[in-house]
Amino acid sequence: MHITVINPNTSAAMTSRIGAAARAAAGPGVEVAAVHPTMGPASIESHYEEALAVPGVLEQIALGDARGTDGYVLACFGDPGLDAAREFASAPVLGIAEAAMHAATMVGRSFSVVTTLTRTVGRAEDLVQRYGFERACRSILASDIPVLDLEDDRVQEELTALSRHAVHHDGADVIVLGCAGMASLQAAIADAVGVPVVDGVVAAVGFVTALARAGVTTSRRSEYARPPRKEMSGLLAGFALA
Repeated sequence: MHITVINPNTSAAMTSRIGAAARAAAGPGVEVAAVHPTMGPASIESHYEEALAVPGVLEQIALGDARGTDGYVLACFGDPGLDAAREFASAPVLGIAEAAMHAATMVGRSFSVVTTLTRTVGRAEDLVQRYGFERACRSILASDIPVLDLEDDRVQEELTALSRHAVHHDGADVIVLGCAGMASLQAAIADAVGVPVVDGVVAAVGFVTALARAGVTTSRRSEYARPPRKEMSGLLAGFALA
């Protein structure tokens, strides 16, 4: 089985960390390719950057389909381009925010999200509502640590403090890590706080592997039918469907 994990930003270092977490979760018999676009933003921390990341995500979907990928994971907590990817991909596509929220409600009645910048909280709130977890989500707490600074020594301490607040003040049973770049901190935060901590990359790899093993892929009945063929122009000319 072949799973492609797409880091929608262009950071090779983050892609490497995400790939390590995905491979550890995948287990035997599953080959994981961790990739990032050849074009797009270095990190995704605004609606503008999210929009500009989507063509690169679709580029990697096309390459993955050519390799015979059995499932895809979008490794950014904003789940950028998820609907477009589901229309386009030949295999199931999961976003890490969607997967993490589902996983959290399987091991607790409530969860809080611990994320990066305050400006991304609104997007996380939108996804909580879209995925139907308004009753389960106790809070979304921002560390104000930029995505590309997540390897800084202060990160674990700050995220642990926010997680403790979510548990003891907000009443969260589970912590959801709100960035793919936080995967390496999952075990340490769980040990420090004493509740389950869910990393979306790990959750999404597990779920998409299960779907692929079961032979379940995206429905083509209505919204996720293949996009209609039409002319594309300018910089997007290469994205026209054959």
